[in-house]
Amino acid sequence: MEKNTDETKVLANALTPRQIVEELDKYIIGQFEAKRSVAIALRNRARRQMLEDDMQDEVAPKNIIMIGSTGVGKTEIARRLARLVDAPFIKVEASKYTEIGYVGRDVESMIRDLTEISVSRVKSEQTVAVEEKALEAAEERLLDNLFPMPRALKNPRNNKPSDDPEANEDIDEDEDIDEIEIPFDLELTEEQDEALEKQRERHLKTRDKLRQRLKNGEFEEKEVDINMKTRSMPFVEIFSPGGIEEMDINFKDMFSNILPNQTKKRRVPVSEARQILVQEEAEKLIDMDAVISDAIERVENSGIVFLDEIDKIAGRESRQGPDVSREGVQRDILPIIEGSTVATKYGSVRTHHVLFIAAGAFHVSNPSDLIPELQGRFPIRVELKSLNKSDFKSILTEPKNALVKQYTALLHTEGIEATITDDAIDEIAALAFQVNESVEDIGARRLHTIMEKLFENLFFDAPDLEEKSVTVDADYVRGELAEIVKDQDLSRYIL
Repeated sequence: MEKNTDETKVLANALTPRQIVEELDKYIIGQFEAKRSVAIALRNRARRQMLEDDMQDEVAPKNIIMIGSTGVGKTEIARRLARLVDAPFIKVEASKYTEIGYVGRDVESMIRDLTEISVSRVKSEQTVAVEEKALEAAEERLLDNLFPMPRALKNPRNNKPSDDPEANEDIDEDEDIDEIEIPFDLELTEEQDEALEKQRERHLKTRDKLRQRLKNGEFEEKEVDINMKTRSMPFVEIFSPGGIEEMDINFKDMFSNILPNQTKKRRVPVSEARQILVQEEAEKLIDMDAVISDAIERVENSGIVFLDEIDKIAGRESRQGPDVSREGVQRDILPIIEGSTVATKYGSVRTHHVLFIAAGAFHVSNPSDLIPELQGRFPIRVELKSLNKSDFKSILTEPKNALVKQYTALLHTEGIEATITDDAIDEIAALAFQVNESVEDIGARRLHTIMEKLFENLFFDAPDLEEKSVTVDADYVRGELAEIVKDQDLSRYIL
């Protein structure tokens, strides 16, 4: 069977593995094998959508285990990958979960949280899509506040007093419109109707002029009264061993049909009122059923869960006593990774095609210490290499938002033009590598601590410096970090 045009476009519009790696190279130095693996896994998702429906269900995601010490880029690869394809993404720590029956986070909460993130993202996209219409509606409401149309001009033939006293507050039975009295119990004559039509036209022309002035920002500081919707929620206290997340109850929705909407009048400037009204109008324009449906579809077909510290739950120890076992946590996580249906407040979410990327240092344990069933669900294993001096130098300068660029940009906000020379970068990279070798290898995170220490005095004095040009060279680096270099116990200064 030939696939339709929309399905054919999926693969054509998807990035190739080589393109994915090239994009990741802009932010992450080295680790080609890991980038290659995630790029292939991502491309296979697009390939799966090209298959027949019965075949799509059979193709399982190629989950990945990344093995490497902290700071080598495991989390950054997964996060940049999700951002690259605009996929719902969540990072969770395996050590925060406990097996069923113990106080702690329910493993299914990772899917609920991922769904919540996806709904929020889709809603934000829809808000942007309807922003123009929402702004127009908000400005009309502001104009109604700034220049309300007289009630007699709205529908003069039905201007009879209402039984509701509040509805007649702005009605004056003796009101003159072009010196023509309009008794409520009489039909309008042709002459009166023409006079009212002229008044209405003049009112609308004046309103158009005010609309343009409003768009030009001439009324931004003028204060207006707006009615904001509020809903008082009762205080509910719940005692549950597993926490409220296991109950999966949305009390806001539950009480929405019970508690009436209330309005609260606030007097705010037009600039603030516009933002509030735009948000209210956008809420009216957004179809939440469509948002939820789209969000769940994204989670099921494009969602990425980054399961960090999986080595902390590796082990199949003999269990004695009431303590939570690592193997028990693994067995609770297993159904989620194998593919199950998780109940969320937005509906059921299937995890059969969610991509799971696990990561851990595995200094003490090995991936083979995981239970066999869990190992089988992570067919791809990649080992990330420790960073050397050359890698540190590249991290400082090559990425799109490299550290050197960040620090010079921060100083530029104070009007200071900072130049970091090549020999300074060499010195910083060498020191970072030295500390990692002698204390503890924390990867690229070492550069952050060294750079903060290096620029500490400059950041403190920057607002008061008369000299607005600063050169950071190797001598400057050695001078600022002299005590650290002299002291053999570098961990006292850099953690």
